[in-house]
Amino acid sequence: MEPIGQNRRSHIVVLSSLFPSRLQPQAGLFVRERMFRVSEHIPVAVIAPTPWFPFQSILRRWRPHFRPGAPHYERQDAHDVWYPRFISIPSLLKQFDGLAMALGAWPRLRALHRAGRLDLIDAHFGYPEGYAAVKLGRWLGVPVTITLRGTEARHARDPKLAPLLKSALEDATHIFAVAESLKQVAIELGVPSSKIEVIGNGVDTQRFRPFDRQQARTQLGLPADAPILISVGGLVERKGFHRVIAHLPRLIEHWPNILYLIVGGPSAEGNNRSELETLAAQLGVEQHVRFLGTVAPDQLAIPLSAADVFVLSTRNEGWANVFLEAMACGLPVVTTDVGGNREVVSDPRLGIVVPFDDSGALLAALADALARDWDRAAIRRYAETNDWGERVARLCLALNRIISQDKY
Repeated sequence: MEPIGQNRRSHIVVLSSLFPSRLQPQAGLFVRERMFRVSEHIPVAVIAPTPWFPFQSILRRWRPHFRPGAPHYERQDAHDVWYPRFISIPSLLKQFDGLAMALGAWPRLRALHRAGRLDLIDAHFGYPEGYAAVKLGRWLGVPVTITLRGTEARHARDPKLAPLLKSALEDATHIFAVAESLKQVAIELGVPSSKIEVIGNGVDTQRFRPFDRQQARTQLGLPADAPILISVGGLVERKGFHRVIAHLPRLIEHWPNILYLIVGGPSAEGNNRSELETLAAQLGVEQHVRFLGTVAPDQLAIPLSAADVFVLSTRNEGWANVFLEAMACGLPVVTTDVGGNREVVSDPRLGIVVPFDDSGALLAALADALARDWDRAAIRRYAETNDWGERVARLCLALNRIISQDKY
């Protein structure tokens, strides 16, 4: 049986369906990074509910990466992580996911509460996690915080999910947003501004630092003199790798040896690598596109240091940690004006932000970024101002305050 323990210090239980496991090692790394750093000051356990329904194994015959599942329990860096299942029918009845998640997580949360290891539930994403957390908090009599991370803008436009999201945010004890744009989403739903605190994610500037470019290229088998673009993310349509590939024929006219590195693999959203490979072949640029697969966080600074420009033509983000990771390696960023992207790429000296639906602007930005002489040391210094230390200190201060107010 997994450990429960009897430590009577204040404890936080993180609730997030997006969290790494040995079956999905790249899922929700940004949640783990943030909350495991908090755990250096406040003990943390994790409940990562896993969606399930009886026939999903049949669907995997056509979609091999669909819901790969999770172990029942893992021990990660001295932290307990449980993965209870909850009923969720793909693409249908999503308005019931919040309640189903609460019911699925209830037995473990109750056990932790009885063992003195639950003083606050910290949910990541407004729905279904936030909705589930508010239910659980009410049942167990503990405060609930919700961290808005990027899906909320889409759910706020959904007539079925928007009322559930609004209910969760109204009933939560406190709300954190990783970007100002997400705070505005909550305010537009009627949540008081005073209840929402913006605390963005940070970057590990020791892990992400510039390596010698030529050595990095040699290590990866890349040419020394080629202009190199790089993107990092799950291989899904939302990340927009296809939009960059579509511009390679025009970029090749000016930079005949240009390369585009794509770092990432399948995710819970899917895997469109075959579509990307087909597109590259159709455009005759397959020799200019390199798929590096999934790269461990501790090794990601190598391909970032080998590149000249980071690009992510994404259609939805909250606060993209990968921008700061690229900047910590000295890379300028080209991205789209969605979510909190402009808040991260907050100065023209850091990169170029273009409208999402403007293909011409993206092409012009890529050409400009490749041609420009960037002050890469200044970009690195900006990343250093976003180190995790200050963010975690503010977060712990707020969490301890909420726990203390609830106790007294």
